[in-house]
Amino acid sequence: MVYTLANKSPPPDIPMIEFGTPDKLERLKQQTSPRLLVTHLHYDNIPKSIFKNKTKKLVVFRNPKDAAVSLFYFYNNSPMFPSYSTWDEFFQHYMSGKVCWGSYFDSLLAWNKHLDDGDVLIITYEELKENLGAGVKQIAEFLGLPLTQDQIQGIANRATFQSMKAKSNETHGQFGQVLFRKGDIGDWKNLFSPSQSQEMDAKFKSSLGGTKLEAKLKYDVHCKA
Repeated sequence: MVYTLANKSPPPDIPMIEFGTPDKLERLKQQTSPRLLVTHLHYDNIPKSIFKNKTKKLVVFRNPKDAAVSLFYFYNNSPMFPSYSTWDEFFQHYMSGKVCWGSYFDSLLAWNKHLDDGDVLIITYEELKENLGAGVKQIAEFLGLPLTQDQIQGIANRATFQSMKAKSNETHGQFGQVLFRKGDIGDWKNLFSPSQSQEMDAKFKSSLGGTKLEAKLKYDVHCKA
């Protein structure tokens, strides 16, 4: 979306700031505006210059149960990460924040404080799945990109999970098989035990009960059996 309107080709480097060498970071610095950077880092660990310069920040959250299942399979399917012998073992690590990038709940709490910041747009995976066209329009308006309705629909068509998975070998090589698994809402029901579901419900309520992000995530819709 951004590069198309700017008539630029995407850079060859992976834009995720926590991966790569110092040389890659130097190359990213040399890129002309507009630039896209991606991260899973906790709010407190993101370079302070991004906030000081009022860089626009698009934050995407997925409901915690499906996010846990997705991360479990990512761990076990990626050669870069240690695998877990059982879901139960992973679940306890996830709940205590002993996974890559730390606690899901701490991350939400940090961003909840900035939900109304003018340079922050928080959107959910579930929103995008339910109405991708509306999500693309919302993101484009936030970024100040003048898209026509045809452009919005074209981007939405190319950005569905199914479309991206079909082209994953072309766009991500063999790693595409790791990144694009199912993309379903509610897949957590295939792994969570009733007691694990209840434990997650209690953790979410104690961490985020009464917050704006609780309402935005529609926890009772997506995370209750």
